[in-house]
Amino acid sequence: MEFLTEYAGFLVRILTVIVLFALVLVLLTAGKSKKNSGLSINKLNDGYDKAKSLMENALLNKKALKAKAKARKNEQKKEKKSPATDKKKVFVLDFDGDIKASAVESMRREITAILAVATKDDEVVVRLESGGGMVHSYGLAASQLQRIKDAGVSLTICVDKVAASGGYMMACVADKIIAAPFAILGSIGVVAQIPNIHRLLDKNNIDVELHTAGKFKRTLTVIGENTDEGREKFKQDLEDTHVLFKDFVASQRAVLDIESVATGETWYGSQAVENKLIDEVKTSDTYIVDQYDNANVFKVEYSEPKSVAERLGLSVLSAVEVKATGWISRVLNSRGF
Repeated sequence: MEFLTEYAGFLVRILTVIVLFALVLVLLTAGKSKKNSGLSINKLNDGYDKAKSLMENALLNKKALKAKAKARKNEQKKEKKSPATDKKKVFVLDFDGDIKASAVESMRREITAILAVATKDDEVVVRLESGGGMVHSYGLAASQLQRIKDAGVSLTICVDKVAASGGYMMACVADKIIAAPFAILGSIGVVAQIPNIHRLLDKNNIDVELHTAGKFKRTLTVIGENTDEGREKFKQDLEDTHVLFKDFVASQRAVLDIESVATGETWYGSQAVENKLIDEVKTSDTYIVDQYDNANVFKVEYSEPKSVAERLGLSVLSAVEVKATGWISRVLNSRGF
């Protein structure tokens, strides 16, 4: 009876949660929520100033704090004479690349928004992290960054961890590349790997038919029998892609000895600066903090808005999980497990 009572109570609570969320869903839908368009803009100077002020209040004596306050008032007077709107604007974007460069969908919107207001005196800083991926995907990502250059706006790429292969293809578009000492850069090469199970199928008397129109419509296959001619064509395609990759990097960074670095190798930041793969060894944090005194720094981020149903659906699942976990825990404890 105790078990049934607890189970009934659990079901009532779950039903109550579901009904409440359903009511919220109806109200939000009826009111046509004016949730943001997905674009958020935050002034990083404000957060930095607040943190600095908190540290000063905790560490400095009254005399030192008074001196700081006086200096701050003098700075504010100067700013009134030279309005903050006249300051250089620095726009910070983050690109965290997967194999498909999926983040390009958000980045293209961020760039479009920035270019609507940026002037030739402003700068875009992209904190880039990617080990590379699909050629066409990273080609598009690099082209999106090229839009910034074409608009006459300065572009700086900061790499704290890795910008290799397609990631470096993006980075080389920049006017300036900065990397942390142990960031990994380079890998200017092309690789493809295809498993083949034809012999296993043949051993088990399984036939595979592949029909194509066009001699090289399919060069290598996963389940069919590969030919030497197909292999040679596949290798040639890789070589052609590598040549395009090298030509692109060389056109963007004329200072590079492209043949010496386009071997597929990677270098750490402190080595990459010697090979001219980058311009300076520095973390993105250092570079951005250095901008605060002379520029207004804005973090620009676009995230695809979730529908009301998606947001509430996640909330309902979370509530159900918490309730179910609590009930199961009580039942197991009552039975001595």
